[in-house]
Amino acid sequence: MGISVKARHLPQRVAAAAIILDSGIGKLSADEETAERLHGFASGTYPFLKKLKPAQFVRMLAVSEIALGTALLVPVVPAALAGAGLTAFSSGLLGLYVRTPGMRKKGSPFPTQQGITLAKDVWLVGIGLGLVLDDLTDR
Repeated sequence: MGISVKARHLPQRVAAAAIILDSGIGKLSADEETAERLHGFASGTYPFLKKLKPAQFVRMLAVSEIALGTALLVPVVPAALAGAGLTAFSSGLLGLYVRTPGMRKKGSPFPTQQGITLAKDVWLVGIGLGLVLDDLTDR
């Protein structure tokens, strides 16, 4: 297994990884109130998550974020694979933005003040898709 990271991918991979790793590591020590808040928000958009207890959900989310952030940093993980993971994860975040009432201005795709936090994650989708497309078309 050799290093498969292209120099042009490094800025995107490191930037996305830093944000996602920080988020995941922070969630490892989430208190019960934070776990309930995050679980309630996510399960309101994705009802299948209601089957999980808040602490289980936050632990799973933390581990997933840490795994994704690590995959983005590890040079043996192909860009297409790391990008696909990032695209899937960030699409879930954008799903929260699109489906949660009050996140968007009425009749518009643009965010309200409350929605900016989630709407800004569109850059993660762009990075993920860029990594996938570049890797798949560079053969």
